[in-house]
Amino acid sequence: MIVQKKSFMLLAVCLLFISIIIGGCSGMQSKTTADIPKYPNKPITLIVPFSAGGGADLLARALEKSAPKYLGQPLLVVNKPGATGTIGWNELAASNPDGYTLAISTVELIVQPLYGPTRYHYPTALDPILQISTSSWVMIVSADQPWQNVADVIQYGKDHPGELKFGHFGIGSLGHVVGETVAHVTGIPLQQVPFRGSSESTAALLGNHIDIAFANPLSVKEHIKNGTLRALAVSSDRRLIDPVLGQIPTFKEQGLDIVSNNWFGVVAPKDLPPEVKATLVKGFKAMMSDPEFKSNMDKFGVQIEYLDGKELETKWLNDTVTLTKAVEETGIINLIKDQKK
Repeated sequence: MIVQKKSFMLLAVCLLFISIIIGGCSGMQSKTTADIPKYPNKPITLIVPFSAGGGADLLARALEKSAPKYLGQPLLVVNKPGATGTIGWNELAASNPDGYTLAISTVELIVQPLYGPTRYHYPTALDPILQISTSSWVMIVSADQPWQNVADVIQYGKDHPGELKFGHFGIGSLGHVVGETVAHVTGIPLQQVPFRGSSESTAALLGNHIDIAFANPLSVKEHIKNGTLRALAVSSDRRLIDPVLGQIPTFKEQGLDIVSNNWFGVVAPKDLPPEVKATLVKGFKAMMSDPEFKSNMDKFGVQIEYLDGKELETKWLNDTVTLTKAVEETGIINLIKDQKK
């Protein structure tokens, strides 16, 4: 009988200890879960590494409208123009990888490291969240000019060698690459004139300070629509899907083997927590399906084209090969090296 009582008391004590341990662990787990702040719980900064009014900026503003609905917090769009995107991407790469600082990415992100060491090697220092859209480049002239197509410009360039000036938004930018490619393929010399952004180069074109500009369709569509600018060619392999921009022939249609596309996405600093990245992907992907966002993209003449982070990394690698060849053939890489000296 005494033995049974001792056994019973021992069992009761053991059960008590077990319940305390389980309760403690449960409490610790609850506390840990409670201590993890919900993401996002404050506004998210979205860096646009170019000036206001350009393609990257217009995309960011469209995302800004949809963000509260799909991310639960607003996006604070901040323009950090200069050095063909590198100032903005430098700030992003140096920021805390907590998901509260992001940036718009463009093809310049992989182009700039081709010209020599940058403060960060962006393809490896930044984490691609997703690609949102793709776009081509459009060759535009003032409506005051007599040129109706690329052939007219080529003929003028041959008759007036060295006179034609083209604008772009920075030495080594893709707009610069496209312009130098046109000069290389057609054999006509073009003087390049860099600006801080598409809006500046467009203003210079409207003021007849330059003769040609290579711009993103987003930033010049309204000028084309109202007739102050004339678009002569797009750099895509097929015409754009847009009532206004769809009337512009491609370079290929005009006998020139020139194809170059830009893309827009969202990037974060490296080492972003997986759960934070998953939240961002889900939110931005939902924005892409939003009717208002899609309508804005249609108005801008931009093709929505989703790629996830891994697919975007693969695209970066493939585009790097193509663009390396382009900057070497056009002599841009030598131009930049000479400037650095």
